[in-house]
Amino acid sequence: MIFPLKTPEFLKKCVSGCVWDIVTDKKEIFLTFDDGPIPEMTPFVLDLLDRHSAKATFFWVGENVRRYPHIAREVVARGHSIGNHTYNHLKGWETANDRYLENIDLCDKAIEEVTGVRTKLFRPPHGRIKPSQLKAVLPDRRVVMWDVLTADYDASLSSAKCLKKSCRITDAGSLVVFHDSLKARKNLLKVLPAYMKFFKNKGFCFSALPCWCN
Repeated sequence: MIFPLKTPEFLKKCVSGCVWDIVTDKKEIFLTFDDGPIPEMTPFVLDLLDRHSAKATFFWVGENVRRYPHIAREVVARGHSIGNHTYNHLKGWETANDRYLENIDLCDKAIEEVTGVRTKLFRPPHGRIKPSQLKAVLPDRRVVMWDVLTADYDASLSSAKCLKKSCRITDAGSLVVFHDSLKARKNLLKVLPAYMKFFKNKGFCFSALPCWCN
């Protein structure tokens, strides 16, 4: 697989019911950050977003919310949207349905108890979710996938290539995945500031997912 990756249109149509991008008539991009919150990376992302007057959506792992509640509350205090990324970052393809759904509920509980936020946004870790799991999740949630996968977590991917291709394949309304995780640190620290500067110079803004997703 060649990274960064633009999600092909046929896949968006095949996996129906999910949010892959946002229809908008504005020059706006929807940044999302997976796998936090953690003290090593999330504050960096928050400060950078503030410098650009930008909003984003954070898909949290529940055990990190429990471990770092002060950071979770700070994300909410700064006006960003929150989503569920399971409690233990489970791969749906490799997990029994009952356990997977229970893990999602555990994450919901952690988010609400720590921040007071009730979110209907859900992103399956790695995008791996069985059709039976998706069917069970969809009635009560918005399942948010992505239009652009930056693959910032790939240590073999140079920051220069990550930046260049991510910029090339991003359009107005793109849902773009970055990670506020240690695994992504090498690329995120270099790519995210340059990526945001590139699009700000082109007149784009960065928005959190709209209220119909919450």
